[in-house]
Amino acid sequence: MLQTLWPWPTLMVQGCTSDAGKSTVVAALCRLLSDAGYRVAPFKPQNMALNSAVTADGGEIGRAQALQAIAARVTAHTDMNPVLLKPSSDTGAQVIIHGHVRADMNARDYHQYKTTAMSAVLESYARLQAQYDCIMVEGAGSPAEINLRERDIANMGFAEAVDCPVILVADIDKGGVFAHLVGTLDCLSQSERDRVIGFVINKFRGDISLLQGGLDWIEAKTGKPVLAVLPMLHGLMLDAEDAVQTQQQQGDFNIVVPVLPRISNHTDFDALRAHPGVNLHFVGPDAPKPPADLVILPGSKNTRNDLAFLQAQGWPQYLQRHLRYGGKLLGICGGYQMLGTQIHDPLGVEGKPGSSAGLGYLDIETTLTADKTLIQRQGRFVNAAANVSGYEIHMGVSHGADCERPVFMFSDGRVDGAVSPDGSVMGSYLHGLLDHPDACQTLLHWAGMNNAHGVDLAALREASIERLAAASEGLVRKLAGG
Repeated sequence: MLQTLWPWPTLMVQGCTSDAGKSTVVAALCRLLSDAGYRVAPFKPQNMALNSAVTADGGEIGRAQALQAIAARVTAHTDMNPVLLKPSSDTGAQVIIHGHVRADMNARDYHQYKTTAMSAVLESYARLQAQYDCIMVEGAGSPAEINLRERDIANMGFAEAVDCPVILVADIDKGGVFAHLVGTLDCLSQSERDRVIGFVINKFRGDISLLQGGLDWIEAKTGKPVLAVLPMLHGLMLDAEDAVQTQQQQGDFNIVVPVLPRISNHTDFDALRAHPGVNLHFVGPDAPKPPADLVILPGSKNTRNDLAFLQAQGWPQYLQRHLRYGGKLLGICGGYQMLGTQIHDPLGVEGKPGSSAGLGYLDIETTLTADKTLIQRQGRFVNAAANVSGYEIHMGVSHGADCERPVFMFSDGRVDGAVSPDGSVMGSYLHGLLDHPDACQTLLHWAGMNNAHGVDLAALREASIERLAAASEGLVRKLAGG
């Protein structure tokens, strides 16, 4: 427990690389400051991710900020991630400001738009300042990305604008940790270097006494302290910001998920990753497709292009064989749309206007629309005594004969999803549909898993946050001067 007053009303965590541990360090700080009685808010000025969450105020933010809000024991709000970029191609993205779609832009146009985006960032930051005792800010990527420093709103551009201190995190497991730290500092201006108050070395394993020579060297080289060396923590169940986590349990029930080029919200599978009875296979491009009891088509940020990818990779033939031998098929959001007969995009919402023939396993058609549905959901299965909770994030409306057999009924009386006449294929717009243990058990039972049971993902997440916080207590004490 923190024994002294916390001196930093705003503290920013930046990283030498992507996946250095910025998100987890912020989550740990949020939990420890909450434990100490502070009202603390997470904040990320700009996030680029295809994993997102729906907030209580009906907007969309990065998944990491939703996790950090849980760690801080506060309700997630769109002000915690005022700018979210959701890539739809290698050069373009959907730009979400204050939780709602503002435009689709290519990288060059967005670079010019950053001045406007910064205004939104500072508006959100000011509102959080008025409501919370302290704000823990997460940077994006690395401040050493020289090509992105003009009009920067994600790293030092923000820190300079609000005049906040920065700690720099480096991942020792990647190798070259001291080069990462020294090199990053060397890419900064003098004023930016001055606001870095120290380093965190993350994901260390082994005998820490063997690291001491390096710690002494970098402190002498830079004149900045190493605030903490955090251990490698295995088995954490924390929502991924973007990269697909391919860890899998070696159970007897085989589930296959194709990794789409624009896969989104693959946190839908976290409960399956944690399930001891499930063998979860993520199948990438050109990889062999193993036999499965259940195949799940995931969400997509570019449904028609990802559908074309599945067709080019031979998935229709695989799915036809899978269903013929008694397997089950589930589609979530974009994957649900792909299961239908047609996907229409008359407005060019996701690319060139036009229509695409779907996989044809459900008698539904989908029309993509300019308006995005963003809503949290509570409800139950239509044909099972089990509750479900989750959220919808999609730009499209589906209708057809199989929608007369919905999967879920929500608390507001609306229904969602579709089931094939023989019950072997199911689709839904609901993300997080496996997170509730009762819903997970029900879906696994439908898919043919004997003695199916669910996983309490919320409890696993909470235990992981507590482990993370316990490992970071020394960092908080050092930052507080204790």
